[in-house]
Amino acid sequence: MLSITGTLTLTAKVGRATIRQVASAAGVSTQTVSRVINERPDVSAETRSRVQGVIEQLGYRPSALARSLVQQRSYTLGVVTAGLRILGPSRTLAGITAEAAAAGYALLLEELPRYDLDDTAPIFEALLSRHVDGIIWAVPEVGANRNWIDRRPVQPEVPIVYLTMEPRQNMWVISIDNYLGARLAMDHLLARGFRRIAHIAGPLDWWESRQRMAAWRDALQDAGLEAGDKCWTEGDWSSASGEAAADKLFQQYPEMDAVFAANDQMALSVLHQAPLHGRRVPHDLGVAGFDNIPESAYFRPALTTVQQDQYNVGKVAVEEITRIIEAAWKGVATIEPKSIMLAPTLVVRRSSDRLANDDEGGGTAYE
Repeated sequence: MLSITGTLTLTAKVGRATIRQVASAAGVSTQTVSRVINERPDVSAETRSRVQGVIEQLGYRPSALARSLVQQRSYTLGVVTAGLRILGPSRTLAGITAEAAAAGYALLLEELPRYDLDDTAPIFEALLSRHVDGIIWAVPEVGANRNWIDRRPVQPEVPIVYLTMEPRQNMWVISIDNYLGARLAMDHLLARGFRRIAHIAGPLDWWESRQRMAAWRDALQDAGLEAGDKCWTEGDWSSASGEAAADKLFQQYPEMDAVFAANDQMALSVLHQAPLHGRRVPHDLGVAGFDNIPESAYFRPALTTVQQDQYNVGKVAVEEITRIIEAAWKGVATIEPKSIMLAPTLVVRRSSDRLANDDEGGGTAYE
């Protein structure tokens, strides 16, 4: 015959334990159990320990639905993204997902069919109808796809954090400092003695591409070097476009002694095209990329590139928006919007060391 304790334990295993069962077994009120769950300070250490022991014994899991009804919060973030087939947006989403789970928030994901979508009202209406507590707009700034912002209410119904775009006043914006990253790559190539540095830009309707190209041009002009039209061409981020762009550069700027590509996929194409044009990397042609994709260390030669932590962009976005939400819920003074530019770093490898020995291991210590 089962004891009362045994019956209670069996019930918890067969069905879902309730807060009332926890309170009854611990000899406290449901309000006290709630205080323990929410880590309120107004509970004695002895009571807290007893309630936590019962929660563990019964396998009790607080109901997110019940919590949202009581607190009038959904503990859900809306995330709008696009281009998940591209490495950057997918990395950012991974950071958002991990940090949201750690913060106790669920995600409601909307993927745009294209970057230039201008009619965003249905997306906002759909997210707001699901009572999201905040929205992360994780779509890169491409062309005029930010024009709708000027038509949005000055005070949106929920906080919105925007990613990968040019900073704007009175808005939360989190981005990688693309200009700084490209300048790091260019300053490195110049320091290694390269003077005729070409550029393969990403699609120039992307804000990130324009920032990287501006840094390339400024670095050359600051050094008193050429940065004319023959010195650059444009790709679309893909290796295929990089191959065409590299071939064009070899034809229109044969005297170039280095190439800074706006991403690693296009830089890979430069590495492949160089031998076809009688150029050895890095002895005759230095190469640097941007992104530090996992494969870049295994290119031949290994690629010098800019490390941008897009996973961290997603993580910081969740940290900031949950901080805004929590402050509003607790009645804390409004947090003023700001732009956060995360600094990238340079990863130096063999592709930019023109003084390296001919064998893969000689000369310099690399990452």
